[in-house]
Amino acid sequence: MFFKVGIVGTGQVGAACALAMVARGVCRELRLIDRTKARAKAVACDIMYGAPLSPPVDVRCGDYDSLVGAGLVVVTVGVNEKTGGATDRSDPAGRLRLLETNARIYHDVIPRIVHAAPHAPILIVTDPPDPLTDIARDCAGHDNVFGAGTLLDSLRFKVHLARELEIDPSAVEAEVLGEHGTSAVFVWSTARIAGIPVAREIARRGLDPDTFRERVERAVRYANISIIEGIGASQYGIGLVTARIAQAVLRDERVVLPIASHHPRYGVSFSLPSVVGAGGVLEVLEPDLSDEEREGLAKSAERLQEALARVATPKRQTA
Repeated sequence: MFFKVGIVGTGQVGAACALAMVARGVCRELRLIDRTKARAKAVACDIMYGAPLSPPVDVRCGDYDSLVGAGLVVVTVGVNEKTGGATDRSDPAGRLRLLETNARIYHDVIPRIVHAAPHAPILIVTDPPDPLTDIARDCAGHDNVFGAGTLLDSLRFKVHLARELEIDPSAVEAEVLGEHGTSAVFVWSTARIAGIPVAREIARRGLDPDTFRERVERAVRYANISIIEGIGASQYGIGLVTARIAQAVLRDERVVLPIASHHPRYGVSFSLPSVVGAGGVLEVLEPDLSDEEREGLAKSAERLQEALARVATPKRQTA
C-alpha cells in the first residue's frame, strides 16, 4: 500500500520534516506546498537528488489539490520563534507570543487543506502547537487534528538526564506533559533508568536533587532558544519527531507517545500519553502523577485556555 504525506510550509522546519521523512522511509509519496512555490520546488528538488539513497519516495511540490488521497497532512506554516520575537528566556509567554499571527494564517490554510483532503488526519507542528491544534480543529470542522506536542521536550528531557548521569539516553524513561512551552510539566515522579527511579539514582550519587532538577529543566525549557541563537531556527529535532509521528500514523503502530490532542476534561489541546495509529490519536492514557505534577498540568491547561480566549476562532462547521 502506498502512503502519501503532504507538508504545508517549506521553511526551515518544513524542509527538515521533509528530509527526515525521506531518510526514514516514512511514505511513498511526499507533496510539498508553500505560498512561495519556488521555495517548495527548490526544497523538493534538493531532497529528490538524495532520495535514491533512501527507500523509494516520489518527492514533488504542488498546490493544495495535490493533497488528495493523503494519509496525513503536516502543517508547519507560520512565523517562527526568531521572527516572531519568542526568544527571550525571561518572557513567560514563550511560544504563545506567536499565537495571534499564526492563528490568522491557520484560518486561511486549514480550510484549504480540508477542501482537498477532507478525511486526512492533520498534524500541527507550527508553534505554539497546542492552541493551534484547537484552532485547526475549529477551522477543519472535525476532530482528526493533533499536535507534535511535548514529544520533542520529552526527548530533550531524556537526553539531558542521560548526560547528567553519564548513561545512554535509550535507557531513560521520562516524559514532559502539558504545554509545549514554558508551563510544560516534567514528570519526575515516574522518571526511570532501566526501571530504577531517577530520584533514587540521584540520591545514590550524592547529588543535590533540587539543583539537579533545576539544571535539567532549564536546559530542556530553553533548548530551542539555545539552538536558535546558533543557527536561527530549531528545526532538525522537530523534523525527526514529525517523521516518527507520521510513521506511527501511516503504519498504524499504536505506539504510545506524548503528543497533543483535545481533552474535554481540560478544555484544551495539550500532551498526555497517547496511543498513536491510523487516523492519529486513538486513545489517551491517564498518567500516574504526583500532586505537584497534577497541579502543574491544571495550570498548563488554564494558561492555554487564557491564550485561546484572546484569539477569536470560527465556529465549528457542521456536516
